[in-house]
Amino acid sequence: MSTPDKRARENRKAKKKRDKEARRWERRERGTQELEVVSAAEVVGDLRSIEEVMAELEGGGVTSGPAPSVPSKLFVGGLSYDTDNDGLRAAFEEYGEVLDAVVITDRNSGMSRGFGFVTMADKKDAPRAIKGLDGADLDGRRLVVNVATDRR
Repeated sequence: MSTPDKRARENRKAKKKRDKEARRWERRERGTQELEVVSAAEVVGDLRSIEEVMAELEGGGVTSGPAPSVPSKLFVGGLSYDTDNDGLRAAFEEYGEVLDAVVITDRNSGMSRGFGFVTMADKKDAPRAIKGLDGADLDGRRLVVNVATDRR
């Protein structure tokens, strides 16, 4: 037995199928329209060769001077409540240039939350800092140092 709702659904489905077929037929009838052909250079400008890009990444070739350093952000856990930004910076400056050192504080009380972040100026200094300071003692507390990850 067919109910009015079922008939209405079937009619909508059939109409949708007819409309789809009509659109398909119209596209076939129009045929292929002339497409404008453009080159990649016209769209994005002059492209460098892969050799030039690789030479730049390896620090030689096209660029004048050394390749720019890539900063690396480190997570530092297990901080003492007495550790401040300057103390954190001083501990990491032994391993390379520090761009930023921040101890995260509680919004309400202003006290340290026991962790922070350090941004090393060069990505190459980060593994040395992790190796040297992970498990080390700072202000009476044992540090945990890892590469920082994005929030989830």
